[in-house]
Formats: sequence, C-alpha cells, structure tokens
Amino acid sequence: MADDPISEILRLAEFESVMSGGFTVGGDWAVRFPPPDKLKFFAVARGRVVMRIDGEPRDIVMGEGDVILVSAGRSFVLASDPDLPARFASEFAWHGPERLVAFNDGTDTLQIGGHVRVHPAYEAMLLAALPPWIHIAGNTPEATTMRWLIDQMVKESQQALPGAGIAQAQLAHLLFVQVLRAHMATGDVLPPGWLRAVADPRLAPVLRQVHAAPGRDWRLDEMARLAAMSRTVFAGHFRKVAGTAPLTYVTEWRMRLACQALHRGSVPVATLARDLGYGSESAFSHAFKRVVGVSPARYAPAA
Repeated sequence: MADDPISEILRLAEFESVMSGGFTVGGDWAVRFPPPDKLKFFAVARGRVVMRIDGEPRDIVMGEGDVILVSAGRSFVLASDPDLPARFASEFAWHGPERLVAFNDGTDTLQIGGHVRVHPAYEAMLLAALPPWIHIAGNTPEATTMRWLIDQMVKESQQALPGAGIAQAQLAHLLFVQVLRAHMATGDVLPPGWLRAVADPRLAPVLRQVHAAPGRDWRLDEMARLAAMSRTVFAGHFRKVAGTAPLTYVTEWRMRLACQALHRGSVPVATLARDLGYGSESAFSHAFKRVVGVSPARYAPAA
C-alpha cells in the first residue's frame, strides 16, 4: 500500500463505477440535478460546460476534455450559463442503450456522466476524506489518458456494440482511477481522513499492517515503531493526517469490516468478535454499538 495507495483504496472500498448517461446540446441551456447520493463524475467530450454547486462560492468552467468528480451531497446546475432558468434533469427521458439525450436542437456540447458506488461500510469515510469536488482540466499532462477514455466511452455509447455496457463500466472505473491519480499529482492537501492517511508515506506502513491484521492487539508504541517515530510524534502526526487518534482508527476500522460482513450476511457475530480481536461477543457488541450506533443484531437485518 505504501507504493500504491489508490489500489488499496479501490480494493478496500469495493468501488463500482458506471457510466449513467449524457447529453448533446446547443445554444443556451441549463439543467439542474438533485443532490447526488453517490460520487458523480462528468466529462466534457465536446464544447464547454459551467457547473454551479449549491453553497460553493464560485462556478466551475469546464472545457473539452475536462473531468470533474463531485462528492458534495448538494444540488448543482450544468449549463452554458448557470444564471439561466434551469430545467430539471428528471424531465428528460433516457432513450436506447446509448443513454444520450439530445435537446435544444444542437450538438455544440457533448457531455457524459456517471457515478461511483462505494461499499456502505466505507462510503461516509471516503466522502469525508474528499474535497467537495475535484476538477481536472483537459489541457493538463495528467488528462491525456482521460481524454482517450472519454472518447472511448462516447464511442461505446453511440455504436451499441456487443458488450457495450461492460465496456462502459470498465472505462468509467479507469476514468475514476485517473481522476484520483491526477488529483494526487497536483500536490493539493487532502482533508484529514482515510484517503490522506493511506497516501502518507509515514503512515502507509502502519495502515498496511492494521488492515492486514485487524484482530491483532495493537498498541500505540508498536504502531509508532512501524512508522519509525516516537509515540508522541506519531500520535500527533496520525491525528493531524487521519483526523482521529491511532487506536480509535483501529476500532473504527474493525467496525467497518464488521459492517461489511454483516451487510453480506456471511459471518456469525461470535466469529466476527473473535476475528476482530475481542475476547467475547458482548465486548464486540458493546464496541460496535458505540461506533455504529446500533447493536450487531439490529444492524444485520437492516443491512
């Protein structure tokens, strides 16, 4: 993980990326979208698009080849001019396998979009670690590969080839990876959280060991030794980067693994307690309720 944090992120959070549609449009236009319940991405294959996210102080202007990933759970507008009266996205019907909508009698702009689903056990953690939006401009060196992916996604949408749905999903997944790579390459400081922690070269060896052996009886001095730091310096650095104390992170990580297993319905609670390092089922249930808010017995049917 120390050398490849993105692969670790994708593996642990069980991402599923999907191209969900797009539109061609000309002239003056504006479309309002509801607050997303998942990560959303938009790519401009042709033309120019302005995005206005509710609550953000400035608009985001996207040119050809630009990609934006939106994690903020707020309504937003895509438009030629966001001050225009906006139609609601729900007004448009998606026709055919290409899932491209044509409106306003024009083709000046071609925009495609999709979403990224995250395993429920990790969704809140990842969203908290991402900025409200990530904008990768199409004229940056990192965007070269993204431009090819965008073009391929458009071709798959328009040509209705066999296996187009699977191809679109794989291309969308690669596009999401490229967005994360490009964002990390900019050197922008991520908010404190999981994503920033797994990318930190001093914390990465520690998190790799914790993720590999969550049931181990982890101690602060042992974690500090893996990071080649003193206990005091390690604890302060960990809290600054991850947004929580080291041993609290261990407990929360165990509970996310437990939520994942209970969601699948594949592991008895007693087995979970043992595998995650708890001496009894009651001790595990107490920790689970403290972190998750409900007992394992109540969480499992809901999941």
